[in-house]
Amino acid sequence: MLYVHHPSSLEHDPRAFFPDHPDSPERITAIEAALESTGWVGCSRLQAPPAGFSELELVHAPMLVRAIRRLCLGGGGQLDADTFVGEPSYDAAIHAVGGACAMVRELVANGGTGFCAMRPSGHHATSDRAMGFCLFNNVAIAAELAIRELGLERVFILDWDVHHGNGTADFFRRRSDVLFASIHQGGLYPGSGSVADVGSGDGLGYTINAPVPDGADEEVWLSVLEHVIIPAALEFRPQLILISAGFDGHRDDPLAGCCLEAGSYAQMASHVVDLGRQVGAPVGAVLEGGYDLSALADCVLATIGALNGEVEPESIAPHPVMTSRIAAHVAHYWTL
Repeated sequence: MLYVHHPSSLEHDPRAFFPDHPDSPERITAIEAALESTGWVGCSRLQAPPAGFSELELVHAPMLVRAIRRLCLGGGGQLDADTFVGEPSYDAAIHAVGGACAMVRELVANGGTGFCAMRPSGHHATSDRAMGFCLFNNVAIAAELAIRELGLERVFILDWDVHHGNGTADFFRRRSDVLFASIHQGGLYPGSGSVADVGSGDGLGYTINAPVPDGADEEVWLSVLEHVIIPAALEFRPQLILISAGFDGHRDDPLAGCCLEAGSYAQMASHVVDLGRQVGAPVGAVLEGGYDLSALADCVLATIGALNGEVEPESIAPHPVMTSRIAAHVAHYWTL
């Protein structure tokens, strides 16, 4: 399995402007200390290259790219209520994009699985706005690269961060070459991701939103994944699968109220790997949220183990309420 990283991720530190900011460099330190304790078993490490303007502008307005670069090089500052950058942040952001793109190039060329452990996160960033701790949308850029430059026709993005990936959803909502599915806690930031939002135009049905309630546990999350999202993705038959891998659905995370465990993420990842086997598609994960350091490290280790094929997917019964509620919207477009 490919593990993509870069030391610039340790330099981006919003706490220089907001001392209690939860997105700290220690998130990467905790992940890599845990991996080091295992001897990096099963991981082939790749240092991420920087992305160029041509990659950033696959999905972002040139004005946004230049504005973020200018602010960072000028010493940093505040982009929105909770998004802060310092002088090193632009370098970290372009390496986060470059890492996701490098992972996709490797997976498309050689198959297999990958995990891109970079900061800052990306899934909230829209074409013309940085928001929600995110500067550039790493996973959306990587998916667009796969289609425009690597010749793929179908990419599946699963966003299991506890916050809805509004930026990624917006990029692809009118398109049928990207199937976007999000499991997230309803009512949280950024307030998007209604179950009734299924895309529009040519992309009608190619957005699947699965908002779950505060307190939702593994039974709910896995049931929705197994009985709604995976069947739709099987019918879609992606050539590449990308995971926006946030781990803030863990019961110990300070920013949300779901009740997942590290093993829950291992199970979700194993179902996605099994999907990849069935359709012959490689699987790559891109780090998003997760703010309890111990939980984050445990969840990433569990996910990497599943990506390495160490976990078998276990079937779970459909949840009596949530699965049928979400399936009622999705079944108009996919065979469940």
